Amino acid sequence: MSIPLAEVRHIVGDYPRTPTVGTVGSHSAIDVADGAVTEGLPSLVLAAEGRDATYARYFRTVRDHAGGRRRGCVDEVWTLPRFADLLGPAVQERMRHHGVLLVPNRALSAYVPLDGIERELRVPIVGSRALLRIEERSERENYYTLCAAAGIPIPREFRSPEEIDRLAIVKLPHATRRLERGFFSVASVEEYHRKSSHLLARGTISTEDLAHARIEEYVLGPVFNFNFFFSPLVERSVGLELLGVDERRESNLDGLVRLPAAQQLELSESARIPEFTVVGHGTLTVRESILEEVFRLGEKFVDATRSRYPPGIIGPFCLQTCIDKDGHLTVFDVAARIGGGTNVHLGLGHPYGNALWRMPMSTGRRIALEIRHAVDSGRLSEIVT
Repeated sequence: MSIPLAEVRHIVGDYPRTPTVGTVGSHSAIDVADGAVTEGLPSLVLAAEGRDATYARYFRTVRDHAGGRRRGCVDEVWTLPRFADLLGPAVQERMRHHGVLLVPNRALSAYVPLDGIERELRVPIVGSRALLRIEERSERENYYTLCAAAGIPIPREFRSPEEIDRLAIVKLPHATRRLERGFFSVASVEEYHRKSSHLLARGTISTEDLAHARIEEYVLGPVFNFNFFFSPLVERSVGLELLGVDERRESNLDGLVRLPAAQQLELSESARIPEFTVVGHGTLTVRESILEEVFRLGEKFVDATRSRYPPGIIGPFCLQTCIDKDGHLTVFDVAARIGGGTNVHLGLGHPYGNALWRMPMSTGRRIALEIRHAVDSGRLSEIVT
């Protein structure tokens, strides 16, 4: 059972008027920290040993004689032996003492046990604590079931490899780098067995994960990750915002597709199997004739979460889609928190967020702005879980 919302609201009720915006040091932490300091809020990064230099050295805040920020955006770094150690009672007490509002990213839910986040982490989360679990495809209730209930198009699922009769993608985590993907594409049951054998042999995937993998139709079309924001502080009719769009850079997939077909065929069979490890992102816009459908999907997702997981989605979320040749969108992944590609809009903001807010508006800044609005109106308890 998750920590009662009443308990979280009691905790945040004792917070100072200038809370600290904290996040785990990976994924989109720089965006969160940059947004916080842009809105005049202190920032904290919880880093793991050996992965702290980015934040503690290269993006650490440097102040002038008057105390103003001259460069950098990370005001404070707490280095832990492991990310999961933030569940420790002493670390939690320290966070509450500093008035930390924790912004969840994928690194939080990947490196910290979900049961611990739901039942032990007595630190207010800016966002939807209960929705972090829907990203786990192995769960009975996940983003596929939520999208299906909401009427959001998702790829057709193949219940077993024997059902594969067209291009499909097998979704499972990487065997050792659990934050990453061990995905592979196939077009027949024979190809499934051949490729899975190669990936098992080289340690990219595990037998256990393969047994629970989801196999779904591969939707042909470019990938658009739509970065939304939902505010519960305004009327429902204007609560949904589209901030921006990004795309992934995946290794070694992107390297393979840059090669001419003749050179691809010269590679060993094992080397011709691409990996889908996300190593970066790029920024995109979408044809305005498609935006109506984008907003419809976003509204359906918001309504479904409010109905099935009250109080529903709060703050940032991302619908990852493919758009086919007819302009139809299919959602193949969902992030019920800040997306992984929002760093591409640091400082400059998202194109659509800028147009809406009439100033540079990144996802990190939009989160901080929501916190400021909530504090100023005495409604901070409404944006945390």
